[in-house]
Amino acid sequence: MSTISTSNTPDAPSDADLADLLRWFVQAGADEAIGDEAIDRLAHVEPPKAAPVPAPAKPSQRPVVPQAAPAALADDKAAIEDARAAAAAAQTLEALRDAMAAFTGCPLKTTAKNLVFADGNPNAKIMLVGEAPGRDEDIAGLPFVGRSGQLLDRMLAAIGLTRETVYIANVLPWRPPGNRTPTPAETAMCLPFIQRHIELIAPDILVCIGGVSAKELFGTTTGITRLRGQWRDYEMNGGDTAKNVPAIAMLHPAYLLRQPAQKRNAWQDLLSLKAKMAELGITPRV
Repeated sequence: MSTISTSNTPDAPSDADLADLLRWFVQAGADEAIGDEAIDRLAHVEPPKAAPVPAPAKPSQRPVVPQAAPAALADDKAAIEDARAAAAAAQTLEALRDAMAAFTGCPLKTTAKNLVFADGNPNAKIMLVGEAPGRDEDIAGLPFVGRSGQLLDRMLAAIGLTRETVYIANVLPWRPPGNRTPTPAETAMCLPFIQRHIELIAPDILVCIGGVSAKELFGTTTGITRLRGQWRDYEMNGGDTAKNVPAIAMLHPAYLLRQPAQKRNAWQDLLSLKAKMAELGITPRV
């Protein structure tokens, strides 16, 4: 290989020198030609765009809460008043059922298959009020016929009761779509009917099954886990005579199926119900 001059004024390299230099680069592994200046290969790469930073909210800014249209609120109030009038006019269970079947103010009626009115013995001294029909109840037109209903039957049997010795109804007679929680307006439309239902049965003991039933009939926002097991007076102002009915709230069987550990509390409530029956001299009758 030719040598490269190191003098201060080097001569121009010969073709042989250039050929030797090229072979040297090849042997060294160089496989790409470059220019006199280094290429900045990142110069043509666009940097990532930073995510936009939201402007801080002004101290005076408040979240906007959607409000129901005035027309919708007026319709709800009108439907509630219609339900009250229809329920108050019913003097028998048959008339109440007809009034509920004819009522068109509650939107739940348009999606439900059947009106779920009641089951059991209308002459019973013990009335159970649940929350709302589920899928099985909607199909059958009867309350508590699914898995939770089967559990309820076993719970009643444990203290000597059957469907023939109690009367069962729901706060809502129509199933909410997909078993969703009913809206306050929907519940308010149905409340006059169950209140009148209780007045016509005039039970000696009222059992609220589940949180919705207890909250609506007791007029409270307290949760079922705090309401359960406590005896209260339910003020019944209609029917033949006005009276206060001993009432107790119990956990819903559907909740017990999801939380089996709560069955201990349910058993305590059943024993409390049995003791109240003995105190009032109530014997199950068909």
